[in-house]
Amino acid sequence: MDTVTCLGCSILLTAGSALAAPAAGPQAAAARTTPATFHVDSEGGRDEADGRTPESAWKTLQRVSGAELISGDSVLFRRGGLWRGSLSPQSGKPGQPITYSAYGEGEKPILQGSVARDAATDWEEHSPGIWATRRPTYTLGEAGPDLRQSEWSCHQENGAQVTVEKAGDATQVCYRLVCTASGTAPNHIQFWGPVVPEDIPETVMVRLRLRCTAPFFPARLQVMRNGPPWTSYRSSGPEFCEVTQSWQTVEVILRGKSRGDLPRLHLYLGGRLPAGATFEFEPIGMWGVSADRQDDLSVDVGNIIFDHGKQCGLKKWRLEDLKAPGDYLYSIPTHQVLLRAEANPATLNGSIEMALREHIVSQGGAHDVVYDGLMLRYGAAHGIGGGSTARVTVRRCDLCYIGGGHQFTTPEGHPVRFGNGIEFWDAGEENLVEGCRLWEIYDAALTNQGSGKNSKQTRITYRNNVIWNAEYSFEYWNRPAEAVTEDILFENNTCVDSGLGWAHGQRPDPNGGHLMFYHNAARTARFVVRDNLFCNSTEVCLRMDNDWRSALTLEHNLWYQEAKPVVRYLVKQYYSAGDMERFRQETGLDAHSAVAAPRFVDAAGRDYRLAADSPGQTLAHDGGSIGARSQD
Repeated sequence: MDTVTCLGCSILLTAGSALAAPAAGPQAAAARTTPATFHVDSEGGRDEADGRTPESAWKTLQRVSGAELISGDSVLFRRGGLWRGSLSPQSGKPGQPITYSAYGEGEKPILQGSVARDAATDWEEHSPGIWATRRPTYTLGEAGPDLRQSEWSCHQENGAQVTVEKAGDATQVCYRLVCTASGTAPNHIQFWGPVVPEDIPETVMVRLRLRCTAPFFPARLQVMRNGPPWTSYRSSGPEFCEVTQSWQTVEVILRGKSRGDLPRLHLYLGGRLPAGATFEFEPIGMWGVSADRQDDLSVDVGNIIFDHGKQCGLKKWRLEDLKAPGDYLYSIPTHQVLLRAEANPATLNGSIEMALREHIVSQGGAHDVVYDGLMLRYGAAHGIGGGSTARVTVRRCDLCYIGGGHQFTTPEGHPVRFGNGIEFWDAGEENLVEGCRLWEIYDAALTNQGSGKNSKQTRITYRNNVIWNAEYSFEYWNRPAEAVTEDILFENNTCVDSGLGWAHGQRPDPNGGHLMFYHNAARTARFVVRDNLFCNSTEVCLRMDNDWRSALTLEHNLWYQEAKPVVRYLVKQYYSAGDMERFRQETGLDAHSAVAAPRFVDAAGRDYRLAADSPGQTLAHDGGSIGARSQD
């Protein structure tokens, strides 16, 4: 048994399973033409079962993500169950979606994007007052693709300029990248590697040798779809290592989906590889990794949830900044969390959940999918996220404590965090979110946004949702000018207390707002915001950064701010409650809306239905009540 070093972690090389994923499951899709219902039970299920009945239920999210499903199938999670990890949904066809829902009695089934660290043995004292999680270990299977003679190519855009030289010998290829201009974003220089097996395990390790004449941090290494929608199947954490002037061997853990087509290795270098530097790169190999998820912190921890929300961690970036109890940092080299605490954290808290930087539902490219009656919580990326989606419905779902993961670091050295509740990125068509509840979200509870000339967002509806303690209730932007946004409807939603959640005080850009309309350059038409309730925010209820009001219908809403401005329009033009008539006259927006304090059935109990005597009972465009008309 040999031992190698993986970014400071101990890895055991053993004779184990091959790189290919284990074959198990129901009949192949081609052999089945009639839709079926499958069951998943986190306690009594077995992945080798057929899933057709509650008594023969599957057990894990990995089994669900890897199942061969056909249009019209349903996958039902047992109510009261809990699954840790990420769900990769499969697509149906128009009129026959694949449905992910619930069965049985009890609370909504929970899909949870965290790992627990609530045992005393999970922690060791790193230094006085600083406690560290144990270093994870990984067991490697048999070697997969030999990368030593693999072919790599470089894509560059937006003014980035790199020349590539191929050197080495018959046993090891070496690529030398000479950078003239780095660009400003990671995608401006992309180094594409070979195709990798489609059925590789959920977790793999890639071994590389690297050096550069000027130190830098690559943005990310991943297995990525080589074509639209450019889905990432497995990814390292951001800035997975520092490349120095000396040769070093790094072994990078990639975690993510269990399946995907057109998968190739992919390295983001744009905005990172310094201009004038020479980067040398030797690919070596890939291994499947067997790791207990509970022992794996190989991606960024974007939030720590103590006792299910009693307190959250305060993310820092340097050890010397861990000054107050709850301050923590994620160590990229060692895959550990370091936390300031007066004693072993497990003795101070009943539960400690480490939210990992991955989508709880990762749906890039998905179409004709329904999620109904699920709870998604404790994830440090998006709750439901992915680009190029169509006919996706999210109904009666709860999402909470989402976001906070490290997205990237700016060239100036400022880390940027992210995480939305439900996001439709770039192209999205005929998507619907209704009857959901979302709270404690790092960025936006709901959003459609995009960046690229093929970003087309059409016929997306958000209705009858209840949102509180998100930094933004609804965020929208799309660009450049070639992008298209049409037929967006945001109606009968109740949005309360934006910016009052766990994340606001630790953001570098605290700017709570219910409607966050960043700069929108897309060709936009028929964007309707009506019959909503917007109550209390730390900054404003509506922020609109540029003028696209000819495409925006804003009407029949109820606004309330106790002290702060209601609207920030264009370049810091603020309108308070007393200024709203002037806002209407100057912009032509907000017809038939009102400014008044709503009265809720039970705000302390998070029942935000309007009381019978509350303003807004006849304000909606159809004469009915504004805001969400029911509450799950």
